[in-house]
Amino acid sequence: MDESFPIVRPSWKTRNRDLTGDMKKPVIEVRGISKRYRIGSVHSGRFTTLRDHVASWFQWRTAEAAKTDLEFWALRNVTFDVQPGEVLGIIGANGAGKSTLLKILSRITEPTEGDVILRGRVASLLEVGTGFHPELTGRENIFLNGVVLGMRRVEIARRFDEIVAFSGVEKFLDTPVKRYSSGMYVRLAFSVAAHLSPEVLIVDEVLAVGDLAFQQRCMSKMQDISQNEGQAILLVSHNLAAIRRLCSRVMVIDRGEIQFLGCPETACRSYLEKNFPLQSTRRWDDLDAPGDGVVSLVSLGCLNSEGVPTEGVDVTDPVRVAMQFRVHTGGHILVPNFHFYTLEGSCLFVVQDLDPEWRGRVRNPGLYTCEAFIPGNFLSEGGIVIGVAVTTMQPFHVHFVLQEAIRLEVGDRGSHDSARGDFTGDLPGAVRPLLKTQTRFTADSKPAGEHCPDRHQHSVLPEEL
Repeated sequence: MDESFPIVRPSWKTRNRDLTGDMKKPVIEVRGISKRYRIGSVHSGRFTTLRDHVASWFQWRTAEAAKTDLEFWALRNVTFDVQPGEVLGIIGANGAGKSTLLKILSRITEPTEGDVILRGRVASLLEVGTGFHPELTGRENIFLNGVVLGMRRVEIARRFDEIVAFSGVEKFLDTPVKRYSSGMYVRLAFSVAAHLSPEVLIVDEVLAVGDLAFQQRCMSKMQDISQNEGQAILLVSHNLAAIRRLCSRVMVIDRGEIQFLGCPETACRSYLEKNFPLQSTRRWDDLDAPGDGVVSLVSLGCLNSEGVPTEGVDVTDPVRVAMQFRVHTGGHILVPNFHFYTLEGSCLFVVQDLDPEWRGRVRNPGLYTCEAFIPGNFLSEGGIVIGVAVTTMQPFHVHFVLQEAIRLEVGDRGSHDSARGDFTGDLPGAVRPLLKTQTRFTADSKPAGEHCPDRHQHSVLPEEL
């Protein structure tokens, strides 16, 4: 892409963090920013022959005729604020405009229209190696990044040992970073950005490069600096579990525009429902049915307690999932199974057909219906994605598997007969079983404040435990 439009210069301002009057104001103010690109290039601006001039003229006429096709708006009229200490998540499909927005806020590119006000220092992790000079060592890049953020050498030195310890690259500190792996790059870059106290930390999907343990450390560090140090964080991630855990608000971007800005749970659900639409009942024709020459899938659906197809149930209601499959070739021991996932793709549980009538027995050709019964007060509210498979166990062979086949919506009408009890807030958890509990009371005859030398005398566990 090549920008060849005249830019309407925005009011792009940076406020000094030492201005006490700005401390109560948003650290980021975005007002109506838009970003326009031109796809391709009409001419390079350099012509050496008459032929070049003539070819350029025809290219210009063609471009004018299809000018609307050459314009691409990566962002359209985006407006929002970010407060000190706030963690704002940004989610959206690929190409939605997330990275363009972060590049504008990181002052890598300018918006075509609109105003951006940044109060304080901004540290960004947009891609592997951002802000590092490949020929410099890790040690030199730490100081270089600190200087870029406007810190004095003594401030950087004060945090140096902490940065190195968090990154875990002590052995390679005096090695040029061009020899670092992508994981080492990210560990050092995040450590520098998080420990040099910027007022705004911008993190793109780059953290996915690190291993799971480092990702968890990064999440904990971001929680700490936002809650205890008052730093604002903008986090772009496709890991919706991390978005829910860290963010106080979430922005959903679609085709360059803000579709939703608010509650993380509502934002994630809105994003998933739009980008991963599924129905609660499906039927396959013979031509497109998943399967092989042994068995194929016919239909799959969710049924309520009365056996009627349903798209949603309450957490207190039982539900059953019915799968119909057709056996084409007899003589196989087939095991139907159901896979239950969260909308984010985490597996909740797997149910196999353990019906004694069919366990270990071969199946003759014909149509079979297998049902999985899920009791009430087991699933949590939200979307449940259901997949199915039919396998042979010995030797193990998968005849077909469909991981994202249908979706069931589980609601919560706030019944006191559910695991919610009298609590009215949001209940976390992928499942919500109503388990039996028991509380026993024993009168304490011991005077208040008297010391008990034998702690085992007051154990709350029964002897058998």
